[in-house]
Amino acid sequence: MPHRPLSVLSCALLALAAGCATVAPSSDRVPRLLTADQLRAAAVTDGDLGHGYSVTLMAPGRQTAQGADRQTSDVAACQPVLDAMAPGKAASGPIAETDLGVALAADPAGSVYAGLLAFEPGRAADIQGELDRVLAQCGSFTSTARSAGPAGGKGTVVRTRHRLSRIDTPTPEGADGASAFTLTNESDATSLVQRALLARAGTVLAVFTTVGAGGNPAPAPDQGLVQAQVAKLREAQQQ
Repeated sequence: MPHRPLSVLSCALLALAAGCATVAPSSDRVPRLLTADQLRAAAVTDGDLGHGYSVTLMAPGRQTAQGADRQTSDVAACQPVLDAMAPGKAASGPIAETDLGVALAADPAGSVYAGLLAFEPGRAADIQGELDRVLAQCGSFTSTARSAGPAGGKGTVVRTRHRLSRIDTPTPEGADGASAFTLTNESDATSLVQRALLARAGTVLAVFTTVGAGGNPAPAPDQGLVQAQVAKLREAQQQ
């Protein structure tokens, strides 16, 4: 099952929509807002994906350290990138979230962490637009945060160097927009590389993330998973 690196995958809203294509939704009906239960019901299952896939639902943000401070960028324009990674600590987070891990029997290294985040009308598109503008200014930046200490106290100050790179990607069928990018943590001896594909379906942002380390690139998220999840989200919002 995919591992969520602390402070990098603590939440799934990683959204960089620079240059992405947009397609019209398959229906003229206004997408309905999804509650937490409805969003959870719209998550893909083993049965949706078929043989070779194993899906596990996760508690949102469960690996975020208690007492850890919000990460602060040394470049103010890059702050939305960090807020997107941890919307629970940002000023305007989602109204509902469901996280899931998808293991692939044929390719264990290609296992995917996915996050589904529901927003108020217009907010998902606004987030994509905001991060689109940020991308051009945040090829590299440094963040500062204080780690959690014993018994909920304050720990040490941690500085992290980040490198952000956009990847051209087609928009999945049924989605309103998509983007792909890599985010590299260059502070450790072994760089951690995170690859993400975001698809916007109505009022929901779906983010699919893989991880590479030790010189190994992060693979592209499984396209069968992406298509199946977008289809279920679109269907849930049209009922």
